[in-house]
Amino acid sequence: MISVPELDSLQPIETIKRRWPRILGAALSLAMIVGLGFELFGEGLAALQQAVPTHPGFYIAFLILYMSPPTFDYVIFRRLWGIPLEGMMALHKKRIANEVVIGYSGEAYFYAWARARMKMVAAPFGAVKDVTILSAIAGNGITLLMIGLALPFGATLLTENQFETLLGSAAVIVATSLPFLLFSRRVFSLPRPTLWWVFGVHCLRLLVGSTMIGLAWHFAMPDVSVGMWLFLAAGRLLVSRLPLVPNKDLLFANFAIILIGQGEALSELIAVTAAMVLLLHGVLIGLFGIHALIRNPR
Repeated sequence: MISVPELDSLQPIETIKRRWPRILGAALSLAMIVGLGFELFGEGLAALQQAVPTHPGFYIAFLILYMSPPTFDYVIFRRLWGIPLEGMMALHKKRIANEVVIGYSGEAYFYAWARARMKMVAAPFGAVKDVTILSAIAGNGITLLMIGLALPFGATLLTENQFETLLGSAAVIVATSLPFLLFSRRVFSLPRPTLWWVFGVHCLRLLVGSTMIGLAWHFAMPDVSVGMWLFLAAGRLLVSRLPLVPNKDLLFANFAIILIGQGEALSELIAVTAAMVLLLHGVLIGLFGIHALIRNPR
């Protein structure tokens, strides 16, 4: 006679099922701390010590730049789900995980965060999926626009191999975005007007980010015009989205040095900007950890 397990013996399995969002969140938080440690204590802190800008405008523009991705995400999910202000912490962790752990690990964390609040969100997966895909499509669309605008001016600065790589990257960008557009009815779950609104918010986020990084660099090196920095900021966005370029930072730095010169100062400025992002990531992770201990000391 086959014995049927008692219901009590199944409770640990159910407990694990209920707690998996917290377990995943804790694992990703630990991975973020480890990743930040490697980045900061490698080249990050050394870059900060080399050349720190003194103009206050640099820090104002940089802070707006740093806050813009999670803030625009909050605007989106505030409308979709009505998330409380506490959701900003989850969105910051989502952004940090994507940048220092592995791509799209932040989406996994945010999905787990939403699943842990099922009373607030009935079906979080569809919305997270749609917002993530639209973010990539918006980035690809802005990149193709930048290629079209910059190519007449920058074609003479590129070698033949670089020009072929640029065209190949543009083709890959189109190829990766096209299926989502052709089969949008099957891919997306949100209503079409909402999808267009989310797409517009993502485009605005990209424009704000490019403008703020251009202004920050101008305040750090005011002898270079704002227009040139904004052009370089658009180039930075373009280079960051190219799929076939092996070393994006090096390519952008070389392109910027060709345009404005001042190679050493520019390289230090780019390094300082990247290091400050890592430093703020570390500060926020520490603050979030303190907040979690105060809220739940056990």
